Amino acid sequence: MDVTQIESDAYDAVAELVAAANLSSHQILVVGGSTSEVAGKRIGTHSSVEIAQAIIQGVNRVQRQVGFHVAYQCCEHLNRALAVEQATLDHFDLEQVSAVPIIGAGGALAATAFKIFSQPVLVEHIVAHAGIDIGDALIGMHLKHVAVPVRLKVKEIGFAHVTAARTRPKLIGGERAVYTLSESGDSC
Repeated sequence: MDVTQIESDAYDAVAELVAAANLSSHQILVVGGSTSEVAGKRIGTHSSVEIAQAIIQGVNRVQRQVGFHVAYQCCEHLNRALAVEQATLDHFDLEQVSAVPIIGAGGALAATAFKIFSQPVLVEHIVAHAGIDIGDALIGMHLKHVAVPVRLKVKEIGFAHVTAARTRPKLIGGERAVYTLSESGDSC
């Protein structure tokens, strides 16, 4: 695998998503992925730290530019918990759980992020503002309501299918509801 291309594709995909979602330093991007799928294998069968590092480097390049928080989703063996920095846990008042992701229980992406983070912790649940799913790892459970698909130019990273979403506030009300101040027309 060309890890330079994987890093570049991850960067491009995340940069496009962050722009579409208008992600800020007070928001979370969840990243789920299967390094096995990126390598062209079945999810969970050929984990690769090298591929995980390339994806994380691409994400980190965008994160340094924008300042959003990032959470890496573990695999099903850790109930899709998330590796985050202690600062993210503190900022969003998240609840820490006790486990350390490893390749065999957590997956290469979360395990590698956990090793790279300066103060890694694991949380069971977040409500992210946007997310990218590399290899159909199923990140939807960690996105705010309402998730809106973002069609990226990067359709695959390696051999893995890429799906992305941003979120928006729920639209409430009925036929009289107005959703922007400029539409209101009220002078009061």
